[in-house]
Amino acid sequence: MYSTCIFNQFLAFGKSLGKKMEKIVVLATGGTIAGSAASAHDNLRYQAGQQSIEQVLMGVAGLQQALGPCVLEAHQIAQIDSKDLDYALWQTLAQACAQHLQRSDVRGVIVTHGTDTLEETAYFLDQVLPAAPQAATWQDKAVVLVSAMRPATSAQADGPGNLLQALAVVQNPQARGVLAVACGKVQSAQTVRKVQPYHVDAFSSGDQPVLGQVQQGQVQWQQLPAWQPAAAPRLWQQVLHTPAAQWPWVELVHSGAGSTARTVQALQAAGVNGVVLVGTGNATVHQHLLQGWQVPVWRTTRCLEGSLPPQDVLASELPLAPTGLVPSKARVALLLQLLLA
Repeated sequence: MYSTCIFNQFLAFGKSLGKKMEKIVVLATGGTIAGSAASAHDNLRYQAGQQSIEQVLMGVAGLQQALGPCVLEAHQIAQIDSKDLDYALWQTLAQACAQHLQRSDVRGVIVTHGTDTLEETAYFLDQVLPAAPQAATWQDKAVVLVSAMRPATSAQADGPGNLLQALAVVQNPQARGVLAVACGKVQSAQTVRKVQPYHVDAFSSGDQPVLGQVQQGQVQWQQLPAWQPAAAPRLWQQVLHTPAAQWPWVELVHSGAGSTARTVQALQAAGVNGVVLVGTGNATVHQHLLQGWQVPVWRTTRCLEGSLPPQDVLASELPLAPTGLVPSKARVALLLQLLLA
């Protein structure tokens, strides 16, 4: 059971005006945005997920103004470094998102998340939430993932600004689907990926344009977002009701100079259920990794820019991952496919 808080000063303000107020729900999972360091000038030696969501939100100057007529309702789901994220947390997060999105008094949901695995969580939610039985009730709402590259204790903390941007996006009447907001950019769950280990502008959409920009608290859309159609309605039941420990084991295998067939043999002997081969160039794979697989195998590329030619152009028996997916998301896509098998 996770903790809950409602910021009463905003609630009282709304009641005093005699208005029924919409809520924005924040689901907190930890991450650098809630991180603490011994020094305000240390942006490297810190621990992620140390501050509660109440502490994080109280550190956002201008929060009440950004909320406008809305009430902020916060739930602490986890307090972890996102590199340690597991499937059980994904189950909890998906269920919490669905629970709050279907509420008529909720305008949208913000998820505070670490940057390291944000792209995977965004893609997971993007695929799973449209399959929920109640999904038709929230087609005009958004789930916005927000993060930070500097801990909350930093003199250069970027989390408060990113949160204000997330509030602007989630309240925007044209916001839809699962989005990621950081450093003034609004990016889709399909394309967002982390490309910088230290800079605050850490996310990119590769060759795809960002969906929009947040400037002075206003969202300027370049492309209107939308919910993805549900690939398989029963995916929701499989995700929620298959114990996390029983989810398929899908591994990333990088192809490079000196790759050997021992990788294939070791993984299959250990019981792997699926593999995404991170190939070179046009998803080309070392000859020793091409043979002997007895489990589903997809190919993708380690190149961060550009697009792959069609499957029929790349003469190989091993299929490509769905178009445009970076390796981390291809792994999630194969995992979800195997859950349905």
